[in-house]
Amino acid sequence: MDALDFVVAIPARYAASRLPGKPLRLLGGEPLVLHVARRALAAGAREVWVAADDERIAGALAGSGVRIALTSPDHASGSDRLAECATQAGWGDDVLVVNLQGDEPFAPAAGIRAVAQVLHDSGAEMSTLAARIESADELFDPNVVKLVCGAGGDALYFSRAPIPWPRDAFARDRDTLPAGEAWLRHIGIYGYRAGFLKRFASLPPGRLERVESLEQLRALEAGFRIAVGMTPEAFPPGVDTETDLARAERHLAQG
Repeated sequence: MDALDFVVAIPARYAASRLPGKPLRLLGGEPLVLHVARRALAAGAREVWVAADDERIAGALAGSGVRIALTSPDHASGSDRLAECATQAGWGDDVLVVNLQGDEPFAPAAGIRAVAQVLHDSGAEMSTLAARIESADELFDPNVVKLVCGAGGDALYFSRAPIPWPRDAFARDRDTLPAGEAWLRHIGIYGYRAGFLKRFASLPPGRLERVESLEQLRALEAGFRIAVGMTPEAFPPGVDTETDLARAERHLAQG
């Protein structure tokens, strides 16, 4: 089988609202963004790019083996930042691009490859990953994004609400998940062809996206496919707050 040819692009925004200077915050004595870049390099991508909004991020990655695209600080989302990166990098429309969030220092290399493979195999405009939800607490947590898929494996909808809703079972008990059923948690990693990435960033936010505050709904509402694969390995939680950073330090120390 031919080697899978893909690139990884990591959006890195210095002015993160909940954790200012997040890409350069230290984890195990090294910048957070460097940990993420190493995960991308380990996945076997042809190129790894960091789409940064600040020269200090570029400096922290000197000698790491990744390429830097200095992008506008005014982008509203990571996908907008990556669309500019795609233009700077000169990728052709058919290049497979994996969007790895800049706050995922423990993203498994197998998962990064998997989202590229799903995109390649499905022919969809976008791809992403999911994992099984194991508890009712997780299902009812609005910070855990749920998704439902059609029979062909494409996403039908993403929501912060518990979907699908087992009417009869939850009328009796909402503290445990009904036996024999399965729910999916969305993992926020994406694949797209470079041409669609640029097109997606040019679309206006959709109504559903605004209601749920979930950017991927823009693609579904506009009629595009998002193919979903099950992650081959767990994705430990990312880093978005000081508490998350402390938890990541403990995780790193445990090896």
